[in-house]
Amino acid sequence: MRHGFPAAALAASVSFHLSVSAQATDLEVTHWWTSGGEAAAVAEFAKAFDASGHKWIDGAIAGSGETARPVMISRITGGDPMGATQFNHGRQAEELVEAGLMRDLTDVAEEENWKEVIRPSSLLDSCTLDGRIYCVPVNIHSQQWLWLSNKAFEDAGVPVPANWDEFVAAAPALEKAGKIPLAIGQQPWQTTLVFQVILTAIAGPEAYTKIFGEKDAELAAGPEIAKVFEAADKARQMSAKSNVQDWNQATNLVITGQAGGQIMGDWAQGEFQVAGQVAGEDYGCLPGLGVNEVIMTGGDAFYFPVLKDEAKSAAQADLAKLMVSPEVQVAFNLKKGSLPVRGDVDLDAANDCMRKGLDILAKGNIIQAPDQLMSADSLQQVNDLFVEFFNNPGITAADAQKRFVDLVASAD
Repeated sequence: MRHGFPAAALAASVSFHLSVSAQATDLEVTHWWTSGGEAAAVAEFAKAFDASGHKWIDGAIAGSGETARPVMISRITGGDPMGATQFNHGRQAEELVEAGLMRDLTDVAEEENWKEVIRPSSLLDSCTLDGRIYCVPVNIHSQQWLWLSNKAFEDAGVPVPANWDEFVAAAPALEKAGKIPLAIGQQPWQTTLVFQVILTAIAGPEAYTKIFGEKDAELAAGPEIAKVFEAADKARQMSAKSNVQDWNQATNLVITGQAGGQIMGDWAQGEFQVAGQVAGEDYGCLPGLGVNEVIMTGGDAFYFPVLKDEAKSAAQADLAKLMVSPEVQVAFNLKKGSLPVRGDVDLDAANDCMRKGLDILAKGNIIQAPDQLMSADSLQQVNDLFVEFFNNPGITAADAQKRFVDLVASAD
């Protein structure tokens, strides 16, 4: 096992990378990382870049990716590009790449040997179009987790559940104790995330991939997916009193023991860490809802718009290299709660939940993220359906399934 890298090693690394630049310069970086845990993580990128002699100009956009992406795209297409910008690796920036607005990073990737060190290879594949590499994957984020408040279950007088069925069975006791069984925020993507996690857990990873990847409408209409929609209806009932907006507000309900659990990606770990909570003591985690333990190889990536300024273009290359460097990968992902994209680093400081993720990844139990399988337009339609489903009890599970089948059949 390799240990976290000391400050001296980090300084040596960034000094080496600076030597390839003609001169130091400022570089604006836009992203939507504004929660406590996210801010702590992105600060590691900024610290490393500033240590290289350049200056990170933080362009955080409050809200979620749904809020930030239109702003980022508008600036790029409108002729006011930033130096670098966050997207999820997948198809979100496909049209910008096709329009020639994003920098080709193939030369940087070859120089840094990314194809040999980035694992799984699907991460870099998602940055590749027509054989050229256009983005830097910086982490592996999986949404396949149920986070549990040990305090909430203790207050309710029931054991901490080990799987989804036990969680559902504990809901009445949680409600009797004045707890919200399942915390879900009102951001549109959160309800779709819950459905996708339930689908993968109950119907299995293969069914998820066939539906979102192969657009198998016949499977989507079948009895196994009917069970998924029934479970989603249970989730809707358990979250009825979860009156918060942002995902991290829902996480805070779990942290403070006001809610029993939250289905959310591993980025929630950053919030637990900022709150001083310890995995396995204050909170628990069930990958794949304790039913089908898989890791989704989604996550975050940075794209670099084409710039006319030579100094800033050189700084872009330096930042791209730093983001994938072993030292920065360790520092960033320990704060973010995500897994590193490099296959040649280990995290000795990983907590119990991160180790579960690393073990699942090592076994190869992985699925691709929705952004890697469906277009942004198709996913938006799916999002709209589940926002309506979770907010309108009048829509039955059967009705929602029929509408979902139609969306899968027409998806691209």
